[in-house]
Amino acid sequence: MKILVTGGTGYIGSHTCVELLNEGYEVVVIDNLSNSKIEVVDKIKEITNKDFKFYEGDCCDKNLLIKIFKEHKIDAVIHFAGYKAVGESVQVPLKYYRNNLDSTITLLEVMNEFNCKKLAFSSSATVYGKPKSLPIKEDFPLSTTNPYGTTKLMIEDILRDLAKSDNEWSIAILRYFNPIGAHKSGLIGENPNDIPNNLMPYIVKVATKELECLSIFGNDYDTKDGTGVRDYIHVVDLAKGHIKAIEKVLKDKGVDAYNLGTGNGYSVLEIVNTFKSVNDIDVNYKITTRRPGDIDACYADPSYAKEKLDWEAKLGIDEMCKDAYNFVINYNKDE
Repeated sequence: MKILVTGGTGYIGSHTCVELLNEGYEVVVIDNLSNSKIEVVDKIKEITNKDFKFYEGDCCDKNLLIKIFKEHKIDAVIHFAGYKAVGESVQVPLKYYRNNLDSTITLLEVMNEFNCKKLAFSSSATVYGKPKSLPIKEDFPLSTTNPYGTTKLMIEDILRDLAKSDNEWSIAILRYFNPIGAHKSGLIGENPNDIPNNLMPYIVKVATKELECLSIFGNDYDTKDGTGVRDYIHVVDLAKGHIKAIEKVLKDKGVDAYNLGTGNGYSVLEIVNTFKSVNDIDVNYKITTRRPGDIDACYADPSYAKEKLDWEAKLGIDEMCKDAYNFVINYNKDE
């Protein structure tokens, strides 16, 4: 089975390529390297001891996608490619709407043309907006608070309409919670080209003295220690969820959505203190004012993914914090 992975050198994409190759799938990757590095291709090959075809390019480039589908018999697609910085999406919404929607529609048109109608789509828990209760189930009302989230929700609607129009489509919509951690090898991990958008890269940059201090936004939330609570999931567990989703779409029809989370809520301070403890290193932090739009807590009910995909997260907060730091130590050693 040959799987096209769009955005396959990115953080989650690269870990998913490793799991696919380890499971015996053939992999084809397209990535424009806007938020990843070409060296990741060799790192994936090093971890798996397997080769694959890489195309540097954009999913908005219809001619390139047609070329890929002509050169390979693609059985299914995992679609990661897209801009993902929430803050930036608020500042430059047109960039996000143009790229995230255009790339997806172009991909779907080419898939349709080549009769490849099996897709796992990288969505996000942001489509739940501010949930009325916890834990979050897949049938909760959907809404968004920023353009990035809106592009994810719009694409979900496009996919549902597509499956309704043609019952040959089989689509898994995967709503991620908060991926952190890295591959045990220390060869791949979260390494954004631009300013980090997530908590863990900031913690790591403070731990390695690249940044002086971590800002924790608010300690007056309605949570156990006053800091925001999120469902952090190890990126390897998340990658394995994509393998299960591909197994599902290859044998079934229709469209369905699945939460990929642990079902546990960890506070920002819990993550910081665990990171300090398991890595025996200090992380200097200060409490600052809340960010607009941040909510008290957000965590998944992952039982539907367990029931339908036979998937559940296995790795805990200790492994997430250890592996994240191990990657950065390894990466800095190679620089």
